[in-house]
Amino acid sequence: MLAFLHKLLDRNQPRTRKTAVVSGTVEFLETSRLVTMLIFTATTAAIVLISFVGISTANLPVLENQIASLRIVSSAPFTYASKEKTRLAGEQIRDRLPPVYRLDFESFNQFETHMRELLVALDAFDKRQAEDVILPAKRKEDFTALVAAFNAKGPYQVSPTDITVLHKSGPSATRTALVESGLRVLRDIYNDGIHDGHTLAPDSAGRVTVTQVVGTDGSITRRSSASLEQAFTALRINLAAEAGGRELGLPLFRIFRNGVTTNLIFDLEATRRLQENALRELSPVIVEVARGQTLIEPGIRVSAEQYEMLNAHRKYLLEHGEIALEEGLQLFGRVLLVLAMVIASVLYIRIEDRETLLSNGRLGLLALVVILNLALVRATYALGSLPFFIGNSSAASMLPFLAPVAIAPLIVAILINAGSAIFMALFISIFTSVIYGNRLDILVLTFLASVVAIFCSRNTRKRGNVVRASVFAGITVAAFALLIGFVDRLEYITILKHMAAGLATGLLTGVIVVGLLPVLEGLFKRTTDITLLELTDYNHPLLRLMQLEAPGTYHHSLVVAQLSENAAAEIGANPLLARVCALFHDIGKTAKPEYFAENQRDGVNPHDLSNPSLSALIIKSHVKDGVDLALKHKLPRSVIDVIQQHHGTSLIRYFYHRAVSHTRPPIPVPSSSTPSKDPFIPALPGLGPVPVSESTYRYDGPRPRFKESAIIHLADGVEAASRSLRKVTPQHLGEIIDQIFLDRMEDGQLDEAPVTFEELAKIKTSFTFTLLNMLHGRVAYPKADEEAPANA
Repeated sequence: MLAFLHKLLDRNQPRTRKTAVVSGTVEFLETSRLVTMLIFTATTAAIVLISFVGISTANLPVLENQIASLRIVSSAPFTYASKEKTRLAGEQIRDRLPPVYRLDFESFNQFETHMRELLVALDAFDKRQAEDVILPAKRKEDFTALVAAFNAKGPYQVSPTDITVLHKSGPSATRTALVESGLRVLRDIYNDGIHDGHTLAPDSAGRVTVTQVVGTDGSITRRSSASLEQAFTALRINLAAEAGGRELGLPLFRIFRNGVTTNLIFDLEATRRLQENALRELSPVIVEVARGQTLIEPGIRVSAEQYEMLNAHRKYLLEHGEIALEEGLQLFGRVLLVLAMVIASVLYIRIEDRETLLSNGRLGLLALVVILNLALVRATYALGSLPFFIGNSSAASMLPFLAPVAIAPLIVAILINAGSAIFMALFISIFTSVIYGNRLDILVLTFLASVVAIFCSRNTRKRGNVVRASVFAGITVAAFALLIGFVDRLEYITILKHMAAGLATGLLTGVIVVGLLPVLEGLFKRTTDITLLELTDYNHPLLRLMQLEAPGTYHHSLVVAQLSENAAAEIGANPLLARVCALFHDIGKTAKPEYFAENQRDGVNPHDLSNPSLSALIIKSHVKDGVDLALKHKLPRSVIDVIQQHHGTSLIRYFYHRAVSHTRPPIPVPSSSTPSKDPFIPALPGLGPVPVSESTYRYDGPRPRFKESAIIHLADGVEAASRSLRKVTPQHLGEIIDQIFLDRMEDGQLDEAPVTFEELAKIKTSFTFTLLNMLHGRVAYPKADEEAPANA
């Protein structure tokens, strides 16, 4: 038996040394300040490279009519043919060209006909007067009827008095001459054109209006058209000259003024032909832009001319790629900005999450996911330099909404905590807005979307919940893209593209995070609730092995898991983590299940035939065996830690007391051999047993170092002790729990665990409540011939 013990100890030495080397390396990487500084420097350099190097205004997604967020200046002198300025010049030409009219003589022709008919009527009236003797009253009545008949032929208002003056001006030939002269004057006025004074504006002197009039042959001539007032004046003057005085001139004017009406009619087709002929002669407007000239002003809505100039600048930079390298801020200024943000992050972590600051693993995780997320944002931004996006501004405007900014916040929220995730969301949003041209709307929108994703991912236990959280973030982006689009007065199709981009990015973000989580869990030894929930499946190979090989240990683990889960919930620890770790904490007992009391049957105890030190070694070995099984089955780091820590460095009291109280008669030492190494064999004849070393009977540790491990450490001892109670009462159970807690604290087993006395009190109360419900008594069932109690 002793030879077996020594062989077992020698076999474990290489593994112990190898484990110590690996453990030391891991400890160095985890706590070394040198590694911390390397992470800090690498993170700063990576963010500078991603967020600034190569950033060019040539691919900033600026849209027409959008409020600019920064000033963009020309990197080099260039010229371009401005379609917008050419269009404006064409509009000015159209505005300067007077409209073309055609002359309408229909009213004049009708009036001319009616005047000739009036002359005929007057001649007929004179003939009747000469042939018949007509009374004066009848004569006046006939003359009045003659005038009324003339007025009825049109919108005329000729008085009988004026017709009488014309009638008495002389014989028929004289009247005809006067009327022909009046018609000639009126025709000349009509030929120049008459307008109403509203549609046509007079010249600067207010006297003459030059009108373009199209002829029957399509030719366009300029004429000095007159308003109605001007036509009346010209008619009066010319008629007075033709009549030889006012006595006859005024009555004639009052007659002929009834024939004056507007006759200029707008000719749309002729006007268009004139404008098209003028535009054909218009040359494209060439714009010259000097180096350093401002293209876009911040805080001002981008005009069509500015937008065209910016696009021309982009095309020039694309054709002359070396110019883009000279753009942007100085590198020193960029480094200062990144340093300021990284220092702010360190201070925040120092205040709110000191555990992360002391763990290089957690710092490395934060740095990696932030750099990865910013790299994806920069890759999205880089798409804007492709010819397709440069030539399609509507598509380029989708790029900020395609940036997957919520990846790092979601990962940090799931793997570390929500507080750090929110700060990382702000960090990434700031640099995303910097990448896209210091756009405040992008900063606010991306930060809000990330916080929504973090909020929806709380207590995530299913991978589908991660996708759901990211989809909610995408919906947030889509909703605010709609509002921002309306504020910026963008086209509806552009707004719909932005919304679709936000939704698609949300879904893609969830898929990426789900894919990255297992990789990051294994790389940084982090454990999510998703993985923990998967480990609660009782069909897990190790749990099935325990059910078959060590059913007593399996039942013990179930009870400890329930105790630990309830207690963890009481003090704000992770109940799921406590449950999973408790389920696997004793898997090492499956290697030698018969050496543990809960698995022994028929009163057979192998320890009765073993030396106490060997028994203690076998009992302690279940920790190392458990770690080996956990590593083999790739259990999370936290589960492995609990397997190592669930006994701490506590004393295996039963075998220790057995060794101390064990007495054996002295055995002579053979003269031809070296002294025995058995501690119960005296080194020299006549001496008593060698004192028992307590370290031989203590677990190797380490002691519990986190809350869940401390809870399982206590629950393991409480569950084992509760089995010794013959009668379970609150008083007896409370006494044994108090004693176990006191012994563990006095032994220093909780010195490294971050638990307070208040939390220990809550753990005691939880243990008592859970065990009383588990170990409650039952009423005995009556025999067949007895009546069952009412409360059975």
